[in-house]
Amino acid sequence: MRSNASGAVAPQDGVAWVTGASSGIGAELALELQRHGWTVAVTARSADALQDLAKLAIPGAILPMPGDVTDAERMAAIVAELEEKHGGVALAVLNAGVYLPVDGTDPDLSAFHTSFDVNLKGTANALVPLVNAMKPRRRGQIAIVASVAGYSGLPTSAAYGATKAGLINLAESMKFDLDRLGICLQVISPGFVDTPATKDNPFPMPHLMSVEAAVAELVEGLEDPADFEISFPKRFTRQLKLLRMLPYRLYFALVARSTGWSRKGDPKDDAKE
Repeated sequence: MRSNASGAVAPQDGVAWVTGASSGIGAELALELQRHGWTVAVTARSADALQDLAKLAIPGAILPMPGDVTDAERMAAIVAELEEKHGGVALAVLNAGVYLPVDGTDPDLSAFHTSFDVNLKGTANALVPLVNAMKPRRRGQIAIVASVAGYSGLPTSAAYGATKAGLINLAESMKFDLDRLGICLQVISPGFVDTPATKDNPFPMPHLMSVEAAVAELVEGLEDPADFEISFPKRFTRQLKLLRMLPYRLYFALVARSTGWSRKGDPKDDAKE
């Protein structure tokens, strides 16, 4: 990745920080960034998983910094340590998140609470100390991982989609002020990616991408900070953006048919089986 006047940063500017790095997109992104010359701090709850990830990289290129994003003090401490001992955070990808499906016929309150705590509050816990650290330098790049599930409502995504819609709005709102500080803020909206989180989705997943392909698109987007949103695969994300422009009557009918929800029938029938 290159440094330029439009806001992109490079390894000589500091370290990269990736949250949610124990598996999936976060782990593959950390490895890809170190191939591009970055020293990458990686955060997740599992210290063992982060140590295993570090073994796959160039010695010293991955810095395991375990922590739970719901712990605001730990996130602030990680940023402070990176500032003090490793030259500061130049690039951050706030990727930590959970997907907990919600059955609307029998909703589980804990799925909402956990999703909000990790996906929304956890992102804010990392974002605030990052902004405070980057502000004096008037330079830095932060990318928030949302999802196409944040564009509009989808089956099973009442909790997850709500948090991702919130992250998109958060990024849009923060961008006005971060532009004034010289901090580049982007939002990442992946489609369906073949990770453990998507394995049990009870509906077809069009344009399913491998983790490697998704990370290649993500890194390419980070290199062009003029693009606020990094979304992929493009064909699918454009289709979803068109869908959300339809009247609700058409939107619900099309999504229910394409996902198979129109064939589910009365929940009382399911209970009898």
